[in-house]
Amino acid sequence: MKIGIYGGTFNPPHIGHIRSAKEASEQLGLDYLIVVPAGTPPHKAVPPGAPTPEIRLIMAQKAFEELNFAIVSDIEIRKDGKGYTIDTIGVIKAAYPDAQCYLLTGTDMFLTLQSWRYSEKLLREVTPAVFPRGAGDLMVISDHSKKLHDLYGVETAIIASAVVEISSSELRGMLPGREGSRYISDTTYAYIIRNRLYGAKPGWDWLRAKAHSMLDVSRAPHVDGCEKEALRLAERWGVDADDAREAAILHDITKKLSPEENISILDSHGIPVGKLDKNEEKLLHAQTGAVLARCEFGVSEEVAEAIRWHTTGKARMTELEKVIYLADYIEPNRDFEGVDELRELAYLNLDKALIMGLEMSIADMNARNITPNRTTSDALAYLC
Repeated sequence: MKIGIYGGTFNPPHIGHIRSAKEASEQLGLDYLIVVPAGTPPHKAVPPGAPTPEIRLIMAQKAFEELNFAIVSDIEIRKDGKGYTIDTIGVIKAAYPDAQCYLLTGTDMFLTLQSWRYSEKLLREVTPAVFPRGAGDLMVISDHSKKLHDLYGVETAIIASAVVEISSSELRGMLPGREGSRYISDTTYAYIIRNRLYGAKPGWDWLRAKAHSMLDVSRAPHVDGCEKEALRLAERWGVDADDAREAAILHDITKKLSPEENISILDSHGIPVGKLDKNEEKLLHAQTGAVLARCEFGVSEEVAEAIRWHTTGKARMTELEKVIYLADYIEPNRDFEGVDELRELAYLNLDKALIMGLEMSIADMNARNITPNRTTSDALAYLC
């Protein structure tokens, strides 16, 4: 049996790690690849503010789940103190006593192997397998391979690997700027965004694609129109454009769900639901949309509240909530009597436009013999 052992902080894991794992498996003929996220690495400190070892373990599990030969191990996460490779190898060799073990490493770490804890014993147990970063590394690796052979009699395997020009540290710098999703598996990126790890904010294309996948196809033009309108209104009234955009993209993500499905979402989050009439059932999507935006996309409380009140409004609305309410009402695809006047007013006086929109909404419900929602009436009364 041939086993590869691939350690690292994986902070975060990216497509370079996955590609290297695949190429090592193919070239070495591995039966298994054991991925070992470091708990407390001995060679370098984890940067301040990094996710906990347990969270890095979860990210690694998500990143490597596409590889059916990979096993993500918590050997070093569970260990108290520094996790030395010699100890990790001992655990793995005890489980697979007859296996040939390859220690996968990058060029920089490979060049320091002889300084690792009990390096002579370690190199009797494993065969180093190194990933060059490019042609320039090959001569350095070759020279060091000869040195290790002379010292310990060990042969080194060199893995021909297509270099991915990204590092975990570079990714950590990209994520707060809504960049980097193309370098991370989708499930890992979704986990990072859900928990806003590294101060990450979702890339607009990624967020839009996720939102659209949750909509009826016919609703996508409305959501796109709402996004554009929200950006224009945000610029006009000094509202944070990113907040307005997130709220607009996500405001209808549960619109297509049945009342029963919406109630199930609220139940699963411990939100009580009383007896509802048919009109109130149609308003559930605003509440559940806010819940999923917060829990699945990691939005701020301000953005979640703007989604929560985009249909009914409420008393004491924030400027962001007003912008989203009106953007939903007047986006370019809307066509009803009075919409052009409302659009013009929205850029002249935000509160007056809100009053007009609320009055139109109440009048429409009255005309259809529907009792207006109490929060809508409260919003109008407060503004007036």
